[in-house]
Amino acid sequence: MPTVRKFVDEKAKQLAYFVSAYLDHQIPFNELDLFFWDTMEEWAQIKQGKQLPYAKNEKVFWHLMHQIHFWPQHALLTDTYLRGELETCVDFLQGGGTYPFPISCIGIRP
Repeated sequence: MPTVRKFVDEKAKQLAYFVSAYLDHQIPFNELDLFFWDTMEEWAQIKQGKQLPYAKNEKVFWHLMHQIHFWPQHALLTDTYLRGELETCVDFLQGGGTYPFPISCIGIRP
């Protein structure tokens, strides 16, 4: 059975790809939204490790998941502050811990 850490490690890479592709106009919003809902469905099946402390990449992962679900699609593309925040989160998740931790991007588990 997958653990929280394995789930987040796998999904963080995919999330970074989907958000980056959406911001670069390579995929439509419905692809990003579908990824969100598929990920939430898979998360509901995770049972092990939910009581453990958060790793930095998990904090950023959940923050980014919240942002792509909360904001309307046009805001994700046109709000320069929000877009910069999304790109910072993507850079962190793609960097494997080498990019500085974005202190303003702290999410929590659903």
